[in-house]
Amino acid sequence: MGKAVAIVNQKGGVGKTTTAVNLAAAVGHFGYKVLLVDVDPQGNATSGLGINKREVTTSTYDMIVAGVKAEEILIHTPFKGLDLLPSNMNLAGAELELVDMQGREGKIKNALAPLKDHYDLIVVDCPPSLGLITVNVLCAVDSVIVPIQCEYYALEGLSQLMNTIRQVKRLYNPLVDLEGVLLTMYDGRLNLTQQVVNEVKRFFPQKVYSVVIPRNVRLSEAPSFGQPVYYYDKSSKGSIAYDEFAKEFLKKNNKRPKG
Repeated sequence: MGKAVAIVNQKGGVGKTTTAVNLAAAVGHFGYKVLLVDVDPQGNATSGLGINKREVTTSTYDMIVAGVKAEEILIHTPFKGLDLLPSNMNLAGAELELVDMQGREGKIKNALAPLKDHYDLIVVDCPPSLGLITVNVLCAVDSVIVPIQCEYYALEGLSQLMNTIRQVKRLYNPLVDLEGVLLTMYDGRLNLTQQVVNEVKRFFPQKVYSVVIPRNVRLSEAPSFGQPVYYYDKSSKGSIAYDEFAKEFLKKNNKRPKG
């Protein structure tokens, strides 16, 4: 595949990191080599794979701002096929430092370039904003997955996100495109949920994944145990949903699970 995908939504709490971690883990489990890149200063994708972010001495901050090679901060996780470029709180100040740098939009693209041939899939977990870090990621990836929660105001701010993607496509990265939209926190018992689903499908025709991610306690618990949900509770609804989502993602990219 050799593909780089960003998980982006400037709203917090929509299942962005959960999607990044569990898509990466599922595709790795299916026999592909996957790199998860955490560029969110909160570092939740890092801790979600069992890495103590307070003990991370060199992170994606050093890669972006100080030019440290990505290979030097790479962590091999205990999960099948899955490596990590970790984040920590240092990244919170990176946007200010990037402002005056030459070629600032290309920092992440240049850092990841040497690794791209070593992985079937690179998944980037973005911060919940449309600042310079997210723009950097959009310059570096082939496509974008947007998680959207099935709640009121779900589409709020998404026009801004799509405008940002279009601008990056026009100015810096003509290849970047919308991979798909993933509906999260789905509760079929609520009338509002179906209304949101219909609204999202109108807003993004032909781009909404058929798999939806349900509200699920195991999905919420897994990060505190430092595990993707597949490894925490393989039989849970959340695990089964992300398993199916990963299969749908692979199928759209003309791939199938290897094992």
